[in-house]
Amino acid sequence: MSDLLELSIPWWEIVLRGTVVFFVLMVLLRLSGKRTVGQFTPFDLLVLVLLGDAMQGSMIAGDESLQGGIVLTATLMGWNYILGFTTSRSRRIERLVEGRAVVLARNGHVYGRALDDNRIGIDDLQEAMRAADCASFGDLRLAVLEKDGHISVVTGRRH
Repeated sequence: MSDLLELSIPWWEIVLRGTVVFFVLMVLLRLSGKRTVGQFTPFDLLVLVLLGDAMQGSMIAGDESLQGGIVLTATLMGWNYILGFTTSRSRRIERLVEGRAVVLARNGHVYGRALDDNRIGIDDLQEAMRAADCASFGDLRLAVLEKDGHISVVTGRRH
């Protein structure tokens, strides 16, 4: 019972470890692209769960106390709040953390480089087109990879 309430490492070390892991994972997820976090496949979900499991030991360093879990959770939630607060007030930080929307296609012309740069297959674009009732590339006015990884499609024939 006493192990439940006693920290095996100092609280500040848990905060430091949690902070480092939070930002390392944020950078890695940011580098992996919008599609990694935008639309989960079963593989993406598996990777996310395994990331959490792999990094858990780095954050808590063997401390299995109730207090350690609370300190770590408060640290991660705190950084999440701080980033949400700062991104809502600074366009520069918002772009750094969340990225920008990317035009994938316009007026029936698909930008292959934009698809490649964002690791999106033509089948992903066509799936988004079908969801928007866009039958052909000729009906496609605009396709945008949003910051959250979702592909938005605007339809309508060109004049």
